[in-house]
Amino acid sequence: MSADRILGIETSCDETAAAVVSRGTDVMSSVVSSQIELHARYGGVVPEVASRAHVELLMPVVAQAVVEAGVEDREIEAVAATYGPGLVGALLVGVSAAKAMSMVWDVPFVAVNHLEAHLYASFLEEPDLEMPLVILLVSGGHTSLIVMEDHLRYRVLGSTVDDAAGEAFDKVARHLGLGYPGGPVIDALSVDGDPNAIHFPRAMAKDGWDFSFSGVKTSVVNHVRKNPDTAIPDLAASFQEAVVDVLIDKARRAAREVGAKGLCLGGGVAANSRLREKLLDVCVEDGFRAFLPSRAMCTDNAAMVAAAAWWRLEADGPSPLNIGADPSLRLPVH
Repeated sequence: MSADRILGIETSCDETAAAVVSRGTDVMSSVVSSQIELHARYGGVVPEVASRAHVELLMPVVAQAVVEAGVEDREIEAVAATYGPGLVGALLVGVSAAKAMSMVWDVPFVAVNHLEAHLYASFLEEPDLEMPLVILLVSGGHTSLIVMEDHLRYRVLGSTVDDAAGEAFDKVARHLGLGYPGGPVIDALSVDGDPNAIHFPRAMAKDGWDFSFSGVKTSVVNHVRKNPDTAIPDLAASFQEAVVDVLIDKARRAAREVGAKGLCLGGGVAANSRLREKLLDVCVEDGFRAFLPSRAMCTDNAAMVAAAAWWRLEADGPSPLNIGADPSLRLPVH
């Protein structure tokens, strides 16, 4: 089944987003309403607060996305929403709204896997990426190394066994009193720090494909307790370097092993400047094509949801309207 213009909805965590995308690659509009200020006072995302904010924000965001796309409601040919993984209450807001719109407009509904959507963020800006690709998907809730063999065909080589990389950034920032979200703050402070000032552990760097970031977080906490006068920029830069080293080392080895045509980043942590810099460096050294999505496409957005929905609708047809939110959803693998 085919549909040109798809309205995508994203409410898996703390971003309320809607977008209209044509044929999986042409972004006609993309609107994101962030809840960062709502959650910053708590030092992290509060599920109940997120869900209530989505209820208030979603329809105005959808209306804005449709207007900015320059289309009428009747020109929307399918409605897609993230149905997992994520916060169950937040997911239900988006899924329920998308189903209602699909029934009112009499168009297909497409349930989209949030992780799969992140994989398609790259294709919005670079539609001719050649596969196989190794994609390093790094966010607050997920850290995975994925081989994309073809459209909708993936292999997950490894995932985090404890804290995700973005989660470790947030926890370290919280311990240092830097606020929320931690990733951008640590990234900014690292510019003025020495990444070699403190050698933090690189857990599992040479061991298989899985990741572990709980240990490096604990090492930072212990170092601060023993050395309370350490310069914060040096702490930030050294911690960031340890995390980035592990991510890049595994991605590089994976690309070599599977004969990848390119290396891509995805997820919120893909906006990290040091991670982007080092990925480009290893791709130049090894002869891989590098692709770094714009920072707007790294963070949660609905354009990537609509893009993934276009491919899913082409391959599988509409999703059943009785499908529910799945907070523990995994990436479909073959």
